[in-house]
Amino acid sequence: MANAASAAERGQPMPGVTQNQVTSAEILALVLETLSDNKAEDVVQIDLRGKSAVCDHMVICSGRSSRQVAAISEKVSEELKQKLGVLCKMEGKETGDWVLIDSGDVVLHVFRPEVREFYQLEKMWVPSAPGAQA
Repeated sequence: MANAASAAERGQPMPGVTQNQVTSAEILALVLETLSDNKAEDVVQIDLRGKSAVCDHMVICSGRSSRQVAAISEKVSEELKQKLGVLCKMEGKETGDWVLIDSGDVVLHVFRPEVREFYQLEKMWVPSAPGAQA
């Protein structure tokens, strides 16, 4: 463990841990597949390449209940870890109203429908149609 700590201090990878070269497209594909397999609803994919330095893609979806929101979020996190070796940061799973999963290049928001309607997150990123009123 001391070797791992000293490597981390020098900005080097920890011994015994492989560096995965996973692309944002691979992460996005697995996220979308997992959402489909777990019956997520109203999935919206937003390409943020060149628009934001935070991530390449944002995905927004809904679950029918707090329990489904938490289950979808947990499954996506597990699949990314098992299949691609991507560790995610997750916020909000305890309440199940809005869960944010940050996998680095892809950020996923899983909402209950009422909460999603209230925040209307996708309206910030998706361009409106010409002549449409905000």
